[in-house]
Amino acid sequence: MSQRIPKILIISSDTGGGHRSAAAAIVAGVHKFFEGESYAVRVVRAVEESHAITAKLVRLYNWLLRNKQHWMKYLYWGVNRFRPETREFFHRRCVGYVVELFERWCPHVVVSVHPLTQHLFGRVLKELKLADRIPLVSVVTDPYYGFWRGWACDDVTLYLVASEDARRQLIDYGIAPERIKISGMPVHPKFAYPGEAAARAARSALGLDPEKFTVFVNAGWEGGGNIPQIFRELVRGELEVQAIFLAGRNEELRADAEALAMSAAFPIKVIGYSEHVEQLMSAANVMISKLGGLTTFEAFACRLPIIADGITAPMPQEAGAANLLVKRGAGVLLQRASDIVPVIRRMVEDTAHYSAMRAATIGLAIPNATRHIVEEITALIPASPEAPDQVVLAEVASV
Repeated sequence: MSQRIPKILIISSDTGGGHRSAAAAIVAGVHKFFEGESYAVRVVRAVEESHAITAKLVRLYNWLLRNKQHWMKYLYWGVNRFRPETREFFHRRCVGYVVELFERWCPHVVVSVHPLTQHLFGRVLKELKLADRIPLVSVVTDPYYGFWRGWACDDVTLYLVASEDARRQLIDYGIAPERIKISGMPVHPKFAYPGEAAARAARSALGLDPEKFTVFVNAGWEGGGNIPQIFRELVRGELEVQAIFLAGRNEELRADAEALAMSAAFPIKVIGYSEHVEQLMSAANVMISKLGGLTTFEAFACRLPIIADGITAPMPQEAGAANLLVKRGAGVLLQRASDIVPVIRRMVEDTAHYSAMRAATIGLAIPNATRHIVEEITALIPASPEAPDQVVLAEVASV
């Protein structure tokens, strides 16, 4: 019998852009670091694809992220308190999706990059009598202490976390230490320090002055929160800079930003959704952004200092990144939108201050983290993986 291609299933959700970015990073890592070896990798948006109710909850999450950032702390409390990922109500409605997925595309390893996906998949693996044959790996995309309780799941074979702080949180949630490895964050290999010549070329490609200090205003996947307010204050400033504004999937915000840019005293390039954020980071001298876990480490990989939105108190899973940023001097935690102009002005005028911030970004991320992650994942696949059509699915109860 011929050897079959090993198959990796990544389960994720488009709740914000971080989980999507983590999945893409793992896919790219498999392709880059195992060039010449055959792996089939599939990514599914497990939360929204599994049932209409969960799809509506994803839309609610993203609406809050865009429009009511200050309400997110209540959502965090509610999810941690009521644990929807463990409830029979959702299991009954979503189990059919998971069973059908295994029947159509039975993988050799399942990788979760989202805290609300792994409980259902782990339970179904046990019910299908596949738990001892298909490992379940959780790549935790929240880097520091205080993250969602949903990450902790007894059915996970191996946890890969970004830091000792994240490891300690899982242990406090009851996960056995021997099931946890510190690997770093799954940052896509395309995020890397470009060098000054490449940075100038990236600015030129955007139609900007290759020599001018460039501010990247990143409104995130959904395009909202406090970033539009900060951008309005920035536009009012008399600054010797140029700017890039990324509106994400928010077309209304993009139109508003374009109108605002017309009144600015400096050039502003407004962009909607982009799959090439690494090019925008390469062109920038500093990024203004909400502190998402993946976005923060993508910026660090590019040696890009961050002006972090601290107007609304960071969510618990983001507080660690905010503390690290300030402690290491790799950026600024912005408490008021009106402070943005003096913060930028100091970076432009005080070159020693800015150079120290840029230098502080070096070493904040574990080198070659994505390579470590994909090596840990692929190491769990048998040397001669059994053909998927030889896996006999047991019956699973849907009630």
